[in-house]
Amino acid sequence: MLTAENTESAQEHRRLAATSAAAEPSGAALAALPDEALLEQVQRQTFDFFWKGAHPVSGLAPDRRTTRDEPVDDLITTGGTGFGVMAIIVAVERGWVSREAALDRLSSMLDVLVRAPCYHGVFPHFMNGLTGATIAFSRKDDAGDLVETSFLVMGLLCARQYFQRDTPAEKKLRDRINWISEEVEWDWYTQGGRKLLYWHWSPNNGWAMDHEIHGWNECLITYVLAAGSRRYPIDPLVYHRGYATGRDFLNGKSYYGIELPLGQPYGGPLFFSHYSFCGLDPRGLKDRYADYWDLNCRHVQINRAHCAANPHRYKGYSESCWGLTASDDHAGYGAHAPDNDNGTISPTAALSSLPYAPAEVMATLRFFLREHGDKIWKRYGFVDAFNEQHDWTADTFLAIDQGPIVVMMENHRTGLLWKLFMSVPEVQSGLRRLGFSSPHLETGAAA
Repeated sequence: MLTAENTESAQEHRRLAATSAAAEPSGAALAALPDEALLEQVQRQTFDFFWKGAHPVSGLAPDRRTTRDEPVDDLITTGGTGFGVMAIIVAVERGWVSREAALDRLSSMLDVLVRAPCYHGVFPHFMNGLTGATIAFSRKDDAGDLVETSFLVMGLLCARQYFQRDTPAEKKLRDRINWISEEVEWDWYTQGGRKLLYWHWSPNNGWAMDHEIHGWNECLITYVLAAGSRRYPIDPLVYHRGYATGRDFLNGKSYYGIELPLGQPYGGPLFFSHYSFCGLDPRGLKDRYADYWDLNCRHVQINRAHCAANPHRYKGYSESCWGLTASDDHAGYGAHAPDNDNGTISPTAALSSLPYAPAEVMATLRFFLREHGDKIWKRYGFVDAFNEQHDWTADTFLAIDQGPIVVMMENHRTGLLWKLFMSVPEVQSGLRRLGFSSPHLETGAAA
């Protein structure tokens, strides 16, 4: 819990959150807005999770918050913090917060990150947002988490590209981000040169988790960053013989009349098409295995088609009420997908898919607000999930679900984060080394 000297800061933090809540527009009022105004309001209120709902001292992203104004603890999530950094960039660009306030916040975040324990440069899944101390995710997952670190580094590299002014504050920010990103020992996580990346390593448990990072899933970003590392790069064969293998990589089957080139049956949870692509621009992104814009569009179409067909006859499903992904549910937490469906709709699944199906997502956004209104629209945007079959609505917001809403909506509107991330020299190098093509590689500077 927060220490005594931080009580006053926490109280002020909660006061600001309560003041904001009193002025929030209702779901019904939002549903009547024109498209651009609606997206602006949804993005802005969702961003509040990372601004008003952040750790009250460091500003790092909590794993979750509730719909109630409750005391906060110190547990923060590294991957969710990466999405939060990207959301802060959106906030500066749109004038929701000043550049100076954002720099102050990012500086506080980096104060903790640069002193936090790491494991061959890799951060844990959870840490203490006040001290940086590692908080175990599970008994053996108690140290380095390579994929969560990838999402954090993705956000930090976007910030490095955005804050390019020749001022002491922005130069210090860039220097500290460089130090963090260049210290990640990506090649260490091949277990000494195996043709595969591994998710976890711990000084207490070694490689006991034995979680191999195969595709197709949310981990493409991990391999791109690992291939492009200046100090600790992996061999491209690690991608081709590691990620691009396994029973859930190549597919080629059709679901609801839609052929799926890669991935598990029905495509899996929709965050597969969101997390890596908060930064990686899928438009025109191709390698020997897939066209990633086409792949992600098909993934979204299958997910929506499943909810419209509603083979299990769950209450509430329709072509306007869809979206299956990992989220809280009435039984705890689950990676919801067409082949793992218990009736739970997660708003982030559809809303973060805006670039891939804009007309369908806008219709669903208005449906959520009009039909479910203030039941699911709360102080930090949409709650994590709801399940009409079980008459259940989440009272939580999760960092890894709120972040992609802000970021992917912005990518649809302006391409901001895509432009920033795809301009990173290390990213361009990684994509080239792995054999990708992209319009960004044709026009961008050589790595």
